[in-house]
This record gives sequence, structure tokens and C-alpha cells, in this order.
Amino acid sequence: MARNFAFADEAGDFTFSRGPNISKYFIVCTVTMTSCDVAHDLLALRRELLWKQAPVRDYFHATEDKQIVRDAVFEAIKGHQFQVQATIMEKAKAQAHIRSTKHRFYKYGWLYHFRHALMPHVEDVHEYLFTTASIGTRKGQAVFTDAINDVVQQHLKRENWRTSFGPCSNDPCLQVADYCTWAIQRKWERGDAKSYDLIKDRVSYEYDLWSHGRTLYY
Repeated sequence: MARNFAFADEAGDFTFSRGPNISKYFIVCTVTMTSCDVAHDLLALRRELLWKQAPVRDYFHATEDKQIVRDAVFEAIKGHQFQVQATIMEKAKAQAHIRSTKHRFYKYGWLYHFRHALMPHVEDVHEYLFTTASIGTRKGQAVFTDAINDVVQQHLKRENWRTSFGPCSNDPCLQVADYCTWAIQRKWERGDAKSYDLIKDRVSYEYDLWSHGRTLYY
């Protein structure tokens, strides 16, 4: 019985203004795979790094990991088969009704991402498990959980899929998604493609949602 997996994360914030430390883009990113063997290698890598007394945290998180750890993680995940899909949203080009609430903006991005980036991976698969990194507080997470469940229900009218939500620390495969999302964000926000180049051969979909737009709303 075929079961595939998608692990999702996002990058950027929901602040729709300009200023220091405010992201220009919001990025929805998924990593799709048919095997979760990479999780075992990441756990083994963490144990090895601990033995070497490297500066390892409780789990791998690209934003906070030291470069020596990042290098080791990217080297480990490169040995596995997966594909990366990313939808890029330049926040200033979002019309007011799209960004009226965090939930609406998030759902809009996920709707487009699922329809165009994920559907080619999902249509012919017997079972699919979608695991998404949680956002914010447990109370606030509920609206984002509902958004993703609603998007999946709109596109998959069958009972062969499940969704799961939790922090990156719960699953090493979510940490793969975190690293890929971080690499894509660095490329778009800073023009730094060093880490992106390590995974670019796995990127099957990378789309600037409002690339043809010329109007900036703030």
C-alpha cells in the first residue's frame, strides 16, 4: 500500500508594513518523500555531534543552529530522496482583503500551494500524511489547523489522507522542512543562495505568486 508524506513549514511573518526585522516575503514550503529514513540519519547525526561536543541544541533548527551544525545537517539530508516545493508571497503585493487577517492570508497561500505545488504529488497516491509545523501558541494554532484541513478537504474528496500538526522538535522530517524553508528564505530575503544551492536539485516547484504584480499596497 503506497503511503507518501509531506512535511510543511513556513518562513516570514504576518506584519504588513515596512521596518527593521520585518520580512518582505511569506513562504509556504513543503518537502515530499516516500520514505522517512532521513529521520533516522538526523537522530544519528545529533548523537554523533553530541559525542564531538559540537554546539547542538535539543533539535535541529536552521535559524538558531551554528554553521558547523548546519553544514552537517545539509550533508546528511542530501543523501536522501525528497522534493521541495515553495510558494513565495511578496507581502506588499497582497491586496487588503487577502491580508485582512493572519488566518486569511495563510489560507490563501496554502490554497494556492496545495493546488499547484502538491496536487501533482498527491493525485495518484493511495495514502498521504501531511505534517505541518505549528505556528505560535496552542490557542492561536487552531485557526491555522482549520485552514489547512479545509484546503485539503477542498482538493481530496476521499478518506485516504490525514493531517498532523506539531513543533519541529516532534519529528526530524519537520526539521528537514525547516532547513529547506530557511535556505529558500535566505535566497529571497537576502540574496544569499549558499544553502539554497545545496538543495536546488531537489526543488521541483518554486513560484513567486505575485511576480506579475506591480502595485505595492504599503
